[in-house]
Amino acid sequence: MSRENRNSKGSKVKTDPEEKPSFGHLSRHTFLSRLELLALLQRRVFAKANGPAGGVPFADLLRRANLRLVTGSGKSETTLGEEKPKFSTHSFGCHFVEVTWQPEIARLRVSRVVTVIDAGQIINPLAGRNQIEGAVVMGIGMALLEHTTYDPQNGAPINSNLADYIVAVNADVPKLDVHFLDFPDKEINQLGARGIGEIGLAGIAAAITSAAYHATGVRVRELPIRIEDLLNSSVLA
Repeated sequence: MSRENRNSKGSKVKTDPEEKPSFGHLSRHTFLSRLELLALLQRRVFAKANGPAGGVPFADLLRRANLRLVTGSGKSETTLGEEKPKFSTHSFGCHFVEVTWQPEIARLRVSRVVTVIDAGQIINPLAGRNQIEGAVVMGIGMALLEHTTYDPQNGAPINSNLADYIVAVNADVPKLDVHFLDFPDKEINQLGARGIGEIGLAGIAAAITSAAYHATGVRVRELPIRIEDLLNSSVLA
């Protein structure tokens, strides 16, 4: 049974789902052996013998082959469960926070955040940056706004709705500068990519409280930072 597909130029192409992959005039063994002569680094494909300087961007290869995308499968070994793994597979990051403290009205706001993340090779910079920015916004809410109040009689949350549970909105979030080192970690996988699921949230609330201490002289030990916590500020007057 055959079916019709369209390539990126709109031309009809008949394909047979049971047809084996074709490698042109090359046998599968020859094709795979030649494929091993190539490498991928910084989104460029190059011959291992020539080095990455003469590489071709991966997107250009897709355009030359008239392909919109390619798919593949692979596997790698995990270090999960090893007592003493040889290499760390964690991502790393740091936050630099600036706060504005107005002692006349006891108003504390985050005015600037710079975040630097080492997560290996970043496959999708736009999605990766959005992930970190969202985590920073969550951290601002954690440090300054979010708190659950419980009913002392039955233990049920009192502010279990978005009307009473305060979260960060656009007015609470300053300009966010997110930077990736974008250095491939080939000990993890061939792409050198590590995870960035929650690394942006780790440490941001602590950075905000440290900045608040530097601005007000008050060391806050519980979150969120409350106005009453800062009323004893040495720079209030």
